[in-house]
Amino acid sequence: MEPPFERLPGVISVTSGYTGGTTRNPSYEDVSAGGTGHAESVEVRYDPAKISYQKLLDVYWHNVDPLTPNAQFCDHGTQYRTAIFYHDEEQHRFADASMQEVQKRFKEPIVTQIVPASQFYPAEEYHQDYYKKNPIRYKFYRYNCGRDARLANLWGEAPEH
Repeated sequence: MEPPFERLPGVISVTSGYTGGTTRNPSYEDVSAGGTGHAESVEVRYDPAKISYQKLLDVYWHNVDPLTPNAQFCDHGTQYRTAIFYHDEEQHRFADASMQEVQKRFKEPIVTQIVPASQFYPAEEYHQDYYKKNPIRYKFYRYNCGRDARLANLWGEAPEH
């Protein structure tokens, strides 16, 4: 999820990490084992004078599969659930409204959680900007997992990556 957000004017930083769980300072190994309750996530810092929260939500939706519970493409488990972690009631309202709009597009129910943000733990350095550090492996993963094909099927357009 880093690439589509990092390209947006007004986005200050995008950090890969973990949130929504109960274990303090989880590692990638802890989270990927599935027992911490965390979701793999990104923290997006942005300048609201340059980009709206609604635009961030739109980019989010168009880069996830909101119909499949506890999975994203070939990754399965609660750590891969789709979720929007909001920080205040305004973000909560915007996230709910965006989900209602997205739901109009699909017959199946949206399974994305909209929940209060909890402690965010940055992932290890080797996970930050993974797509830049490992471009061939990243492209291979996207293709073999069917990510781009599924996103195009859901949204009718080529996904941003």
